[in-house]
Amino acid sequence: MRNRTFEVPAIDIGAWVGDGDAAARARVAREVDDACSRVGFMQILGHGIPSVVQEGFAAAMDRFFALDIDAKKSYRVDGANRGYSPPKSESLSLSLGVESADRMNDFFEAFNVGVEARSFTDLQLDEDDYGINLWPDVPEFETAVQRYFAEAGRVARTLTSVFAAALELPADYFDRLTDHSIDVLRMNNYALPEGTVTLDGGLIGMGQHTDFGIVTVLWADRVAGLQVLGTDGYWHDVAPLEGALLVNLGDLTARITNDRWMSTLHRVKPPIIDGRIRRRRSAAFFHDGNVDAVISTPDALLPGGAAPGYEPITVRDHIAAKLAGSRQGKANPNTGGETARVLAAKER
Repeated sequence: MRNRTFEVPAIDIGAWVGDGDAAARARVAREVDDACSRVGFMQILGHGIPSVVQEGFAAAMDRFFALDIDAKKSYRVDGANRGYSPPKSESLSLSLGVESADRMNDFFEAFNVGVEARSFTDLQLDEDDYGINLWPDVPEFETAVQRYFAEAGRVARTLTSVFAAALELPADYFDRLTDHSIDVLRMNNYALPEGTVTLDGGLIGMGQHTDFGIVTVLWADRVAGLQVLGTDGYWHDVAPLEGALLVNLGDLTARITNDRWMSTLHRVKPPIIDGRIRRRRSAAFFHDGNVDAVISTPDALLPGGAAPGYEPITVRDHIAAKLAGSRQGKANPNTGGETARVLAAKER
């Protein structure tokens, strides 16, 4: 039976951002554990990102996406998770091994920036695992994006501290997995010039997928489109509360917790209002972990000596398999039960 009371819990994490006392922090940890166990998504308030930073970031996105398509295509970066991705150049569902009639049919456009290997001067890291940023010649774009990137990274690291407390793991457990994390900020635009889109049944904003890494911090317009697959097997609409950020877990956290916490399937349907596509923007900060970190389930999360449900895997290998699906059109064969969940999902 469909769960008609589906909701994404709203949690104020201010006690972890400021100087909250032990009792307040413990309450937040319990709320996060509940949200991650039941839904895999949450809305966070009290995150501390100043509104001026968010507004400057949104304006910078607008200036870039307002460029003509040829100008934007000049910022494509082949073979790297950086730069511009034009509409219909990706298919997120292939990261789950799910085929579509049109293999590359996600109509969003995006621009990616992220941490570079050379940022970690004391380590010998390969830029092929990270990527070199390509900054567009757009007024104040780099400054505004870098400012938001730093704030989103702070929020992601705060959340992993909460995760460690919620799971009763050592306080530095996630720090050891993320001290040279592949962090990427993906700015998405779901509006296309009028006349370029046929509103047919195959149109999708962003195909169904799970996120790849540890945790995702999502800024989004309060416009319909995002849908989350509930445990009842139905897709549910989700929009952020005023001032809230959406947060969801990635595959690697599901592996760490042996599926105690969920990497929840989600997608973006076309933001169509009265038969017309409405502007929708989002920006996902992916905190994916160290490229060379081996992800496995700690014994403390295997009660009674239970066997782990996943083999250990490096962050590098996991992300490479997922990106080969979404970017290169190669269906990912190592998706566990995700493909079956997608195929069994029900529409409202």
